[in-house]
Amino acid sequence: MTVIDDAPGRDRAIPDLDWRVFPDGTVRDVLEAPSGSLARVRLGPNDGPRVLLFPGVTGSKEDFVLMFPLLAAAGYRVESLDLAGQYESWQAGPANLHPPRSRYDYRLFADDMIAALEDGTAPVHVLGYSFAGLVAQQVLVERPDLFASLTLLSTPPGSGQVFRGVKRIGRWSAGASPRTGAALLMWGIRNNLNRVPPRRIAFVRERFALTRRDSVNDIVGLMMTTPDVSADVAAQPIPKLVAVGERDLWPSVEYANYARAIGAELRLYSTGHSPCETTPHQLTRDMLAMFDTAR
Repeated sequence: MTVIDDAPGRDRAIPDLDWRVFPDGTVRDVLEAPSGSLARVRLGPNDGPRVLLFPGVTGSKEDFVLMFPLLAAAGYRVESLDLAGQYESWQAGPANLHPPRSRYDYRLFADDMIAALEDGTAPVHVLGYSFAGLVAQQVLVERPDLFASLTLLSTPPGSGQVFRGVKRIGRWSAGASPRTGAALLMWGIRNNLNRVPPRRIAFVRERFALTRRDSVNDIVGLMMTTPDVSADVAAQPIPKLVAVGERDLWPSVEYANYARAIGAELRLYSTGHSPCETTPHQLTRDMLAMFDTAR
């Protein structure tokens, strides 16, 4: 297995790059999921153990472009796809279900995730980024046979109205509607409050042209009504990792408490909400170490 040396140094050396460009050999296709066609990318040996990386709200498969060659070089078949309603999967959604539904709900995202996990060998090493981590925990409880491990990357450490725990502004979120919350989220991203490099923010703004606003509204609403599955997640005997930046939206102490509650290891990085972009070498290093402990 590839050993990643000097991961912090490699992370500090990441240039301002074109986030649309995946490594040579990456296969692009679509997964026909219950909600419609989901844009997908895959890299690595066809017979390698599978790793699925699920992006969060307003995100996309490109958020993991720096992790793809690291996981593939370690012998894994790494895959990612855009969630329904997001970026190049913008045409997927509740209208395509049988029978059609009017809203994006947890069941839609769970069924799509199950379809992705079942489209190949299982069990699978799963990473859920932010909102996708909330979905992944529910799927783990429902279909533990599909999971070899679970990584929760910057996933809100709680249930119910998860925004109430956000630093400084959480107490103001109680009276906000999903539409208002989505508007604030998208405003902050478009205006580059996280101060990401020029080519990164250019790509992020570009993909907003495709991402459906109603999908963002509905996902924010789902994050305000998150079921508590922590006890059931804790009962699953697979390796679990909570990975997060020290400057994330939620306090590190809440992540530490949640990691203990579900029986997960905690890894903190000197970054914000997006370790997959800013500290991918450290994140991949820690995931590979966890994979080694899987049965």
